[in-house]
Amino acid sequence: MKISKSNLVFYALLVFGIFVSVISFYILPDHFYNDTRTLVFDEFNEIGLVGSYPFTIWFYNFTGLKHLHFILIGIIQYVIALYMLFKVGIPERFYRLTIKNLLVYFAIVMVAIFLSMPSKEFINFIFIFIIVRLFKKQERGYLSTIVIVLTLLLFFGYFFRPYYILIAILSVVLFLVSKVNFKNKKITTLFYGILVAIIMSLSYGLVKGKFISQKTREDLNETRIGGEQSANSAIVSPLDSSTWYGESFGIVYGFFSVNIPVNGLRHFMSPQIILFVIWQLFLFAILFLRYGRCLKDGTYQNRELWAFFVLFSYFIVQGVFEPDLGSAVRHKIGILPLIYFVLYYDSFRKKV
Repeated sequence: MKISKSNLVFYALLVFGIFVSVISFYILPDHFYNDTRTLVFDEFNEIGLVGSYPFTIWFYNFTGLKHLHFILIGIIQYVIALYMLFKVGIPERFYRLTIKNLLVYFAIVMVAIFLSMPSKEFINFIFIFIIVRLFKKQERGYLSTIVIVLTLLLFFGYFFRPYYILIAILSVVLFLVSKVNFKNKKITTLFYGILVAIIMSLSYGLVKGKFISQKTREDLNETRIGGEQSANSAIVSPLDSSTWYGESFGIVYGFFSVNIPVNGLRHFMSPQIILFVIWQLFLFAILFLRYGRCLKDGTYQNRELWAFFVLFSYFIVQGVFEPDLGSAVRHKIGILPLIYFVLYYDSFRKKV
């Protein structure tokens, strides 16, 4: 049986990624393992079924993975992650050295790095894969697919990461805005999505006394400045987020900092940060262009467009929560199945 060039490239990435996963154990700096220690040792007895830390601790206990060497954990998780991408599909022209393909090659290598240890992103990766499979499964009705996807996002937000509730809400907002006959729907949908995120954060602040980004990103960064290495790329708004206008500006600033991080180029003495910045700049540009192309297909039973709504809602929410560029990249790797799907949606559509 002849193996296609695209499949061959995918298998080569699988093998190379296993090698990267193994050497990551020996070369990654100590701060990469901050979360891992909590997940493996559970010093504060947080194990449970609700919450990202409790559930992930339970997962590694239940599966027995916590008892394996990190090298074995990394290989197992990476192979499973690549198998999930394989099930999403391998594009026909995956072997060509295009910018889009190179971005995905780099992302796959980052999967090997970020999943080379116990990680919450492995749980996230599996969940997003389920969402993508629902979008791909043409046998199920369009409306029922969207309802199931939104329900799963709400459920995942309840028991794992609360910001997925915001993603579900914003996905509906983007859909509703796309139904209005605006001249430039690409920009308009994102504008109103960010606006609704600001309104939700301000409303939360009125009830709880602290705005969302102030409670999450700003408070965390205050404790890390001058300490953790990740504080070097911390996302710190120029305005105080304790005011309504400071919070509003901070969310917009955060959105651009994690998705179009031109301001990250100032870290020219940190090659890894520059690499992340370049990857995110090109990735967002290509996704934005493909989003516009998908919008032109119309909203009627357009499953792929809903995948874009979920993805860009995630990007908007990242602008509210992400504390630094490194975390932003790691969390994007956690949704790689969705990024992968929308990057090649037209290729996958032809195969169905």
